[in-house]
Amino acid sequence: MRIINRRNFLGKIAGAGAALGLMHLPSSLLAHARRVDIPLGFQTFPIREILAKDFAGTLKMMAAQGYQLTEMCSPKGYADIGYGPLVSMKTSDMLKIIEDSGLGCPSCHFGFAEFGDPLDERIAFAHELGLSQMICSSFSLPREAGLSDYQAAADKLNIAAEKIKKAGMQAGFHNHDMEFHQLDGQLIYDVLMKRFDPDLVKMQFQTEVINLGYKASSYFNKYPGRFISSHLSDWTADKKQVPVGQGVIDWKEFFAAARTGGVRNFFVEMDLDKFKDSARYIHSLA
Repeated sequence: MRIINRRNFLGKIAGAGAALGLMHLPSSLLAHARRVDIPLGFQTFPIREILAKDFAGTLKMMAAQGYQLTEMCSPKGYADIGYGPLVSMKTSDMLKIIEDSGLGCPSCHFGFAEFGDPLDERIAFAHELGLSQMICSSFSLPREAGLSDYQAAADKLNIAAEKIKKAGMQAGFHNHDMEFHQLDGQLIYDVLMKRFDPDLVKMQFQTEVINLGYKASSYFNKYPGRFISSHLSDWTADKKQVPVGQGVIDWKEFFAAARTGGVRNFFVEMDLDKFKDSARYIHSLA
């Protein structure tokens, strides 16, 4: 399914080895690493339907296409939108299947509601899955929300992120297109960057906003060290999704700027038929 479909589900979410070692490398070393030396990951959301039917087989298929990492979505938080069959799976079994597939899993998406009352249980799940990052997928605010609503949500995530940090992990926030609109003459994304504690909440940049005229590289350079990861997708000038390397994004510029931004993980998030060619292109970059 198209990545853009995720936005149709955000309101529902509101109610509801080596790879890990890299997370602890000094940023000065990562800055000089070749991009192909950093394990490439994929986000599971676009393939959630086949993942739910054949968890092990789907992960092995992705590993065979050139991926070393996966980014999960919280089965409980996403139970109503494709991950329901995974809720009953023991977390320890989930981790074993991921590792047996030859993959690492440093990161997972959680709905904003999961950073509230269920946070202790979600932290326990994250520890058992071996995560180093807990990413808020969206605030799931209505389109008519004002800046004060975004600021209040950011404050709540800051509080949760402090607890996550004490638990030994990094909290993050994933953007969609709604953060790249203006309210009261200000870009929502910039307002959030001012509101988030830069130590407690790192950003996960979704490159799809190139369709709105915003480049990831610009934000990596504007906010050095504020990013933890990025979702990769590529697009034509008329906003059609194509494999990474076949669209309008300058990927050499992207990866160079990602060093400045502090990005540690890259997760491709595209239609199923575009994963293989995307991995092949990214691995070809020096």
